[in-house]
Amino acid sequence: MGEPSKKYDPAEAFMSAQTAEEMIAAFKHMEGCLDDGELGLVSLRVGRQLHEEGEDPKKVLSFAEKALKDLDQDGKPSLPVAMALHLMGCANYSLNRFDDSLEYLNRSNKLLRRLEEEGVASAEEIRPGLYAVQLALGNLKKDIGRGEEALGNLKNALEIKKKMTLEKDRNELGVEIEIDVANMQIALGKYDDAINTLNMVQQTENDKDSEDRARVFVLIGEALFNQGKFSDSKRCLKCACSILDKKESVSPSLVARTYSKIATLYDTMNEYETCISLLERASALVKKVPQEQDAEGSIVARIGWVLLLRGQVPRAISYLESAAERLKESFASDPVAAGYNYNNLGAAYLELERPQSAAKKFEVAKEMLDVSLGPHHPDSIETCQNLSIAYSAMGSYALAIEFQQQASDAWEGHGPIAQDQLREAHRILEELKRKAHGTSTNQLPTKALLLPRGYIASRLP
Repeated sequence: MGEPSKKYDPAEAFMSAQTAEEMIAAFKHMEGCLDDGELGLVSLRVGRQLHEEGEDPKKVLSFAEKALKDLDQDGKPSLPVAMALHLMGCANYSLNRFDDSLEYLNRSNKLLRRLEEEGVASAEEIRPGLYAVQLALGNLKKDIGRGEEALGNLKNALEIKKKMTLEKDRNELGVEIEIDVANMQIALGKYDDAINTLNMVQQTENDKDSEDRARVFVLIGEALFNQGKFSDSKRCLKCACSILDKKESVSPSLVARTYSKIATLYDTMNEYETCISLLERASALVKKVPQEQDAEGSIVARIGWVLLLRGQVPRAISYLESAAERLKESFASDPVAAGYNYNNLGAAYLELERPQSAAKKFEVAKEMLDVSLGPHHPDSIETCQNLSIAYSAMGSYALAIEFQQQASDAWEGHGPIAQDQLREAHRILEELKRKAHGTSTNQLPTKALLLPRGYIASRLP
């Protein structure tokens, strides 16, 4: 007679789970049996695993909310609460809820520092979380245009990372941490330091054709570019591409991300055909990866954006229209990318003197960006002004004045930092009013502002 089958133990299954899917399956069996505190810790672990695997941020957020609600019942400071707040911040960032993300990340940052000050946790226990929060704050603030603050957060993260590297064996930390440090050194303008860090990585990297070696070449190329050494930069980028070409079938997502990064550098060096070629290769790669389908729209939008900047309007429109169709499918997860693409599509139609088509695209863009960024975000205001320009070109001065007034009011809320934008908005508004009354023959703006300068590149896969 055979041995009786072992009874399923959800707790054991959860502890031995290797993937988020396995964790969730075990979680469903044990959720009703968990005590206060246990539910929060288990939810936190599931949420963190989902986040690491790049799963739907809404799903990550649901577990983060469950974790925070359970762990923060007594209001006592603890490391798990700080981790839950960080996860809330990351999930909201992925959903483009930047205000909420900033609030949760700031709360996590304050709590971690309080834990160290009050001796609840040691510096060694605090540093990994503090590093993650500072890095997340830096990335968030870069996206919302708070560059100086972002630089401060990245500098803090770099200092914390240096302390962490002293606490662990360098070989154990591996290449990834060195690349991470070099990335931040570049962000901080420490280009020589970054190149030195990356040269050290090259000395320890045995595989001459590894993806990491390709990334190192890209970062050295970026540092050299920022130093104005364009020939040396291009040489490094070509070395990276020669490695990546061999890795397309092995690591399509990573290669696509790296091609996108290289494309951005070539674009900045006015090598736009090379830029477009690399983006098209990246687009072809992500098509083959089911979980990367959303990224294809952003890549195609980027190609349209580059072409539009170069004055190739009809060609740009074909890419921007194609991107609009693709981004519709991922609108819920990335409405900002969709909004920016519609704005640029409107700008393209305005270039072709088709203001009616332009106005329709700007209206969609304004609606998307008002919801996702808020009506007072600089990019939302610019879209509003673009809509005014389109109506002005149609001779619909009443509507043009209405939207220009909205833009002017929104700029006022930005204070002294936006005085130039406010002054120009007022000038255009007054000119529109004179046009409406037939008392002006002055030329009004006929070109729309493209959006954004860096967002699409930063949001590539």
